[in-house]
Amino acid sequence: MDLLRISLVQFDIIWENPLANRLKIQQLLAPYEGKTDLILLPEVFSTGFSMNAKSLAESMEGETVSWMKIQAKKCGSALAGSLIIRENGQFFNRFLFITPEGEIQYYDKRHLFSMGEENKYFSSGYNRLIVNYLGWRIALFICYDLRFPVWCRSIKDADLMLFTANWPTSRNIVWDTLLKARAIENQLYVAGVNRTGIDGAGIDYSGESMLIDPRGATLYNLRGKSDNISTSSISLSDLNSFRAKFPVFRDIDSFEITL
Repeated sequence: MDLLRISLVQFDIIWENPLANRLKIQQLLAPYEGKTDLILLPEVFSTGFSMNAKSLAESMEGETVSWMKIQAKKCGSALAGSLIIRENGQFFNRFLFITPEGEIQYYDKRHLFSMGEENKYFSSGYNRLIVNYLGWRIALFICYDLRFPVWCRSIKDADLMLFTANWPTSRNIVWDTLLKARAIENQLYVAGVNRTGIDGAGIDYSGESMLIDPRGATLYNLRGKSDNISTSSISLSDLNSFRAKFPVFRDIDSFEITL
């Protein structure tokens, strides 16, 4: 599939209220049924960036995962975003990628935000994930991962990176710069979706969800704090043509990641 229609969903997450957030997202998605291929939601979209993991966590058989499967089927598109998952007595900030057929793949956040004490309440993931979907190789990352280029580095194994985030307004310039850097250095598309509003901890978020092309150009940026969705098509043939004309990967370094 050459063209992939990707939709970024930016909204003010209602603090620690999964039901209200599911209903809000459902209303936002209704006009896009059958009109997109991939929908990306913010980090911990059902609760906000709360450290109250013990009371907010759900299982993989819980209401929010079941809801995601229903919405993916209803929209006829993959649905991706992170939420708090409980598994084997541990809590994970888990990025789920669910296809319209109900297939689930997931990535557990590797880099926990210690300055927000996320590492005290959540367990870190250890495995990168590349999802193969509609002929695209899609790498999944969560928020703070964006600051770690070695972890995000594509070894000629990805065409699109997805970053789901709760990224504060005070660090918008970092968000903008690093999303573009990941696109340029890896010669791929990057989509980053962020929340808006003020969370229960008093932290302000201004969205700035964006889609970046392999040259570092911004294809669109969702400015403003209103709930919003933007959809655009990206081209695999254009990507491969650019890589062939400017083959940076020919000179790539080899390395191993040790955890």
